[in-house]
Amino acid sequence: MGETIIPLADLRYAAAVPRVPAVRSPPAGLLSDALGRPLRDLRISVTDRCNFRCSYCMPKDVFDKDYKFLPQTSLLNFEEITRLARVFVGHGVHKLRLTGGEPLLRKNLEVLIRMLAELRTPDGQPLDITLTTNGSLLARKAQALKEAGLRRVTVSLDALDDAIFRRMNDVDFPVADVLQGIETALQVGFSPIKVNMVVKRGTNDHEIVPLARHVRERFGPAVVLRFIEYMDVGASNGWRMDEVLPSSDVVRLLDENFGVEPVEATAAGETAQRWRYRDGGGEVGVISSVTQAFCRDCNRARLSTEGKLFLCLFAHRGHDLRALLRGLSGSPARSDDDIAAAIALIWQERQDRYSELRSAAPADSALGTRRVEMHYIGG
Repeated sequence: MGETIIPLADLRYAAAVPRVPAVRSPPAGLLSDALGRPLRDLRISVTDRCNFRCSYCMPKDVFDKDYKFLPQTSLLNFEEITRLARVFVGHGVHKLRLTGGEPLLRKNLEVLIRMLAELRTPDGQPLDITLTTNGSLLARKAQALKEAGLRRVTVSLDALDDAIFRRMNDVDFPVADVLQGIETALQVGFSPIKVNMVVKRGTNDHEIVPLARHVRERFGPAVVLRFIEYMDVGASNGWRMDEVLPSSDVVRLLDENFGVEPVEATAAGETAQRWRYRDGGGEVGVISSVTQAFCRDCNRARLSTEGKLFLCLFAHRGHDLRALLRGLSGSPARSDDDIAAAIALIWQERQDRYSELRSAAPADSALGTRRVEMHYIGG
């Protein structure tokens, strides 16, 4: 790919132990960062492992059989994840998204979902608990996930053509099994289901219309297809701007083939621009992190599988909440009140807006510091 790849372990430990302020206010359910953005959404990576090797996330030449994933002892256990989630909920988080790696590889994930489903917002409301998966294990797991309290599912699917899909996942996994996972998830009561397609110019952009047609005809409004611009996350995917297909081109293709019209956002901080088919055949969305940055509304934090808090998908360092939980790195184990105060300070100082800065920079410039990898903190 033209440059030396630094092992991801060099980034995994780029995290400072958070400062616990001596003077603090109790959580009030509303926490804003330095740019006035509230904290509403926590994405929790439950594993750094995946059974796919998609080039834009975990390319096989980096994540080969010799790659050292995190040991089990480094991962947050379910009690620790739930404890941190409870603290974040106190600060105003009402949506939890479980990610990976591939989250369904985490043993007994249903137990964690059941624990998280018992949490309530300060005004007594249940949380919106969602999961993003590559769909390879969804047919097998869907019923148990639903019974545990999972509310929504998002499936990654980058092509309808089997040969292209197998080439993109790079482990020869058949597209039919993912489609069956979507079918099964619908049957057990997950609806609507979101399906995400990462569009890479010259690789799968010719699959936009066939996949849209299949979803319209087979699933209708029960599945919302979303097209994501290929992003420069991490340092291992060999990202190039000329491989980005702007979302405006995707919308043009959809309009020419099916006829679409814009739909107003339903909530602040939505990443996808929504469009609906004029004939009533459902909705599609586009996520345009590269060409139409949405940093000004970003209300998401990310928790890595070993308890590092990241404030941006393109962050270069995190904050070690596990050290506060366990008393590592010379820090004593801290109470929930201490951890809540530390998180409040971190979020209040947040100024991240990488995508806006990238959009404003000259085309041939680089924004410096190496960024954390997508598989480590989820997409």
